Amino acid sequence: MYLYGQNVSKAMKNTDQKLKERVKELTCLYEVTSIIVNSGYDELSTSLEAIAYCLKRGWQFPEVAEAAVSIGNYQVRTHGFSEPMTCLSRDVIVFNKVEGTIAIGYPASDYTLKDFLPEERTLLKNVCLAVGNLMERKQIHDSEAETKRQMERNDRLHIMGEITAGIAHELNTPLANILGFAELLLDKATDTGTKEDLQTILDNAIFSREIVKKLMFFTCEMPQQMEVVELNKIMDSVVRLMGPSLREKQLSVVKSYDNDDLRIQANTVQLTQVMFNLIMNAAYYSPERGEIRVELLGEKQKIVINIIDQGEGIAPGQENKVFEPFYTTKPVGEGTGLGLSVVHGIIKSYKGTIRHGPNKPKGTIFTLEFPK
Repeated sequence: MYLYGQNVSKAMKNTDQKLKERVKELTCLYEVTSIIVNSGYDELSTSLEAIAYCLKRGWQFPEVAEAAVSIGNYQVRTHGFSEPMTCLSRDVIVFNKVEGTIAIGYPASDYTLKDFLPEERTLLKNVCLAVGNLMERKQIHDSEAETKRQMERNDRLHIMGEITAGIAHELNTPLANILGFAELLLDKATDTGTKEDLQTILDNAIFSREIVKKLMFFTCEMPQQMEVVELNKIMDSVVRLMGPSLREKQLSVVKSYDNDDLRIQANTVQLTQVMFNLIMNAAYYSPERGEIRVELLGEKQKIVINIIDQGEGIAPGQENKVFEPFYTTKPVGEGTGLGLSVVHGIIKSYKGTIRHGPNKPKGTIFTLEFPK
């Protein structure tokens, strides 16, 4: 009878222990789900850290359990997680691709994989599924936000294009009159002071006419004579033209062409202007003795051009403004803010694309893609 009582007591103890473990696991899953439901997409690092500590508490030996979450750029560990550890891990699947892992570990010196319960494996599987769903929703959210930003930017550029086209057409006639009459007066003038004043008028009118031309480029109003253009030769020519500006800051240009014969259908003058603007921009923002990299890549359906500098990069919050007309971070008198908007207009007219991204450790990469 005594032995029977001991067995009953032991069985009850085991049942009680198992029940406590199931409650702990369910509580852990509930807490993880609550964190995910209330997680903001801008606070993922904090949410993943909270999930890691929930997992630590949900395992059979919480006093020695440690957790690590590694998904893309997010790397989160509880304080005691270190090598070597005996770990139970599972992949996090995002849109049918392995994007990371979640691991729970015990000190390797005292524990083996046999110390993990079957129910804990199921719990980890469910947590990974929930975290994977969270990352999928974040990607969808980011994609929608980016699409909305692109649409808003395209709308702004379209409106600006219509406005600037009207301004350019309206300015052409008075500018032509100013230039014509100033030249006539200059031919008749005999006084040195008068000649100097008229020359100033001419110079400023010519400068204004160049701005109008840029506006016309931006709105794709300039007539285009298209031909097959050799990109390598144009790039070499632009780099030679910029020699004095590059030497002034002791900048080096590293060229990388993966093909000696890369060609696209374009206008030579316009394409030269595109490359000149982008490399000049890279040179302006590069530090002294810096390096500018120029890459020409021939892919199956397109040609890719990367222009990479080592400057300070584009300031946070300004990423969507760089192609807008009259936007510039240069001091007054050093830029009209039309360079990149002109580049955008020309590339768009060739059914190409242009985008920018950060260079590492610092700087900016402008990427152009043209259909073959």
